[in-house]
Amino acid sequence: MSRHLRPALGVAGLLLLPAAGVAAQERLPQIELVPGLVITRSVRIAARTYRFPGTASLDSPVVTIRGENLTVDFAGARLEGTDPDADPDGATGLAILIDGGRNVRVRNAVVRGYKVGILARGTHGLELAGNDVSYTWKPRLYSLVGHESLVDWLSYHRNDDGEWLRFGAAIYLHGVTGGEIRGNRAVQGMNGLLMTRSDSLGIRDNTFAFNSGLGIGLYRSSDNTITHNQLDYNVRGYSHGFYQRGQDSAGLLLYEQSHRNVVAWNSATHGGDGLFLWAGQTTMDNGEGGANDNLFFGNDFSYAPTNAMEATFSRNTFVANRAAGSTYGLWGGYSWGSRVVGNCFVGNRTGIAIEHGQDNLIAWNRFHGDSTAIQLWSNPTEPSDWGYPRHRDTRSRDHRIEHNTFAHNRVAVRATRTGGLTVADNQLAAVDSFSVLRDTANVRWQRNAGLSSAPPIADGPEQACGPVPEEYAALAPHRDGERGVPASPLAGHDRSAIVVDEWGPYDWRSPKLWPVDSTRAVPLRLRVLGPPGRWRVVERRGIARLSNTAGAVGDTVAVTPAPDAVGDWALTLEYVGETTVSPRGRRRARGEPYRFSYGRFEPPAEWAVRFFAWHDSTEPRQRPEAFAALLAGPPLFTRLESGLDYMWYRPPPTIRDLPRERWALSAEARVTVPPGEYTLRTISDDAVRVWVDDVLVIDHWEPHGSAVHTAPLDGGPHGLRVQYYQVGGWTELRLDILRGRQAPGESPGPH
Repeated sequence: MSRHLRPALGVAGLLLLPAAGVAAQERLPQIELVPGLVITRSVRIAARTYRFPGTASLDSPVVTIRGENLTVDFAGARLEGTDPDADPDGATGLAILIDGGRNVRVRNAVVRGYKVGILARGTHGLELAGNDVSYTWKPRLYSLVGHESLVDWLSYHRNDDGEWLRFGAAIYLHGVTGGEIRGNRAVQGMNGLLMTRSDSLGIRDNTFAFNSGLGIGLYRSSDNTITHNQLDYNVRGYSHGFYQRGQDSAGLLLYEQSHRNVVAWNSATHGGDGLFLWAGQTTMDNGEGGANDNLFFGNDFSYAPTNAMEATFSRNTFVANRAAGSTYGLWGGYSWGSRVVGNCFVGNRTGIAIEHGQDNLIAWNRFHGDSTAIQLWSNPTEPSDWGYPRHRDTRSRDHRIEHNTFAHNRVAVRATRTGGLTVADNQLAAVDSFSVLRDTANVRWQRNAGLSSAPPIADGPEQACGPVPEEYAALAPHRDGERGVPASPLAGHDRSAIVVDEWGPYDWRSPKLWPVDSTRAVPLRLRVLGPPGRWRVVERRGIARLSNTAGAVGDTVAVTPAPDAVGDWALTLEYVGETTVSPRGRRRARGEPYRFSYGRFEPPAEWAVRFFAWHDSTEPRQRPEAFAALLAGPPLFTRLESGLDYMWYRPPPTIRDLPRERWALSAEARVTVPPGEYTLRTISDDAVRVWVDDVLVIDHWEPHGSAVHTAPLDGGPHGLRVQYYQVGGWTELRLDILRGRQAPGESPGPH
């Protein structure tokens, strides 16, 4: 039942809360929260924990704030939508709705366990300050150590009809104009701050970190100033030494006609991308617009699995940023008229990579230890389904590379099918090849010189890469004193500090056991991660040998399973040391014991897998009888597998006789699981069906992108049969048996 807070508050209800001051806070009338409350005057919330479960819909917020010139000070009051220890993919609903209004201030709320924490729509002059909206909804991930799943890939390409709401967010702004988002915190959800059609906001001094999607995301949002924020470790799709795709996660995302934003002095390290800027589908279709005239000044975008900065199909300015230890320092495909000045590129595979770009300036940058410093090129053909090349000049042409310093690079400048290139006044030290050019014409070389030794380069977020020309230094927004990139303890670590489990990036605030390399090795080496402290073994099951039973954080423990427990064992340690915060946000004091575990449940099975090629005459949907006859006949080949676990774009060399498209398999196995309740789970792309003891339990026979399907399974012996077919594109098929009952959950991936 909705309950309105009416104007009966009298004079006190009309008072506005100043920026600070206990006395001012005391003048606000205090109220208690009830579900469905609508607040229309300035109030202070009684500071306690309110357990109000979220609804299935975002249309029924727990609290609605509506009006003009009002302040709602939550004073640390805590809104909880789920049990703090519950899995985060069970969170639903909306905690706080700010519905229109003008000059609305919401401060000091603590929100946990909702799909969206704070949603503001149509507000003019919004202030959100000092709110902690952490541990919100996020999906289970299926890309784990050594195994990537296509299910986890994201797509932010469309949001004109509110599609981004499916991703959840700590804070979501729609149609908000003017105001300030200051001093807020959002960690361990999927997204920190999402904005659509929201302009002229100051976004500063926030911590939006360790989320499995985005720190900050903008869609059709312009003229905002984003400064001094911590946006680190917003990442998925990374397993150190195995794969490094990032799956379109990012510290900062600017999409679809987001113009004239100023982004300065932020720490956005260890994101799938540090910065991910894309012009938008409108530009891709008709060649018009872009995400243009944004300024990125003095940020640290380092240690991204993919691109420290990606900015495509647009015109932007990059000054004095740091991009270290990433695959690409700046991926600028189809950029035009952009200025890349005074930045620091350190230890990337490629410093700057621009395909099909025009009229870009690359000047006064430092390239230190990148394999290739600058790569420019165009491809002979472009995707036929893109409208952009039909409307725009997409030649690689007229780039200026001036006043840069190259040191310890294999190649300084690599260009292919590029014209009108000027390379002038650059300095080189310990560079193997100044240039590698192919099919490139009209190159002007002027006053480039070698150095006897490379000048030193600073290590850390304060770049100290050398002087920035005054005309570009003057672009920096005003800042108080000498404040720069905010200190972030883990920002300086290399990419090995990125650890992603089934609930997203690990934040190193609690102890954790994690495989050193392979999850299949025997013995299996597990490293003890976390804050400084000591550990000891307190429980072990199905383990024949341990390399050590006590030690310090940073140790490696080698586990040898017992011969009869190779697929079913567990190890539990107890940690004592610093203050810890669990992955669900539960805090334990210094010296308080903390238990953590690692184990495996993988019932042994030998799968007989038969592979087939199908054609129009045996098409699985249109010719089901002919397809069934195909599977009953002789296969292309048969393999024995210990599990069903396939993912590729092209068949690997170990399955070289399989066609890339139009193939199928039929697999059978027997498995025995201990007494209890279990879940049989498949991940498939394109189509799958599964029988347990000749009963069809999973039937998704229409082609689909990678998706998760589940069926309950009881303990005991079972016969399993799987049929799968692939039409084209990516292949993914995986089957797991899990302890307990587990629903497939909601995946927010590509739509």
